[in-house]
Amino acid sequence: MSTNVENPSSSMDTVKWLVAVVLLTGAVVGNYMYADMSALVRAVGVVVAVGAALGIAATTEKGRTFIAFAKESRIEVRKVVWPTRQEATHTTIIVMAATVVMALILWGLDGILFRAVGFLTGLEI
Repeated sequence: MSTNVENPSSSMDTVKWLVAVVLLTGAVVGNYMYADMSALVRAVGVVVAVGAALGIAATTEKGRTFIAFAKESRIEVRKVVWPTRQEATHTTIIVMAATVVMALILWGLDGILFRAVGFLTGLEI
């Protein structure tokens, strides 16, 4: 059984997303319209507009969910045991060696099949 629960803030979330998109669009359009102004002023304006848009988007339900996910992801990344430089180097060398061996095997197989097909068809190139 499935029940759809309507969030009371869903209409407000739509308005917030619309405001965020308008701010981002305004940042892009304003950057092009005021091309004759200083690059520093335009950059500050764009950074402020993007920051405001992100701040507004973060107050929506999806924004809060994303922030919670990002925090949990950061915690999980801290739990990862990263390989030492020596382990990474040894693994890289093993992968390169395996790649070279497989390339040589495939090159040899290609040559054998090329000659076999040429012999069977009578077409030597």
